[in-house]
Amino acid sequence: MRDNRSNMEIEEVIRASMEMTEVPDLELNNKLKAALYQQEAALRKQPATHKLSLWYLPMVFNLITFLLLAVLALIMIENSYLSYFVAGICFYVGIAGILLTIVGVKRANIKEDITIRIEKRGVLA
Repeated sequence: MRDNRSNMEIEEVIRASMEMTEVPDLELNNKLKAALYQQEAALRKQPATHKLSLWYLPMVFNLITFLLLAVLALIMIENSYLSYFVAGICFYVGIAGILLTIVGVKRANIKEDITIRIEKRGVLA
């Protein structure tokens, strides 16, 4: 069977530690409380999260893609009228993507949904 002697020793140590009645000095306690309150006030002044809005990324990627396609059309197509026509269509689609993104964000109110919130460590919420 098991030896209950070690359990009794642990119980004695726990009871002895619970009976300690030492109280810190009042001045030391007040200094520690003041330092803690100052730290807490400083942490509460800082914003708890940093918001990074990403609603514009699809618009930017769309614009870059179609501007590159327009440049590629101007370089690769030998017929100048056809190359300007294709580049114009690419430019038009890029501008239409910007307008559609802006209208979609305003109409659907999705700016908050397409936001990354980065919480700072150690900040009280």
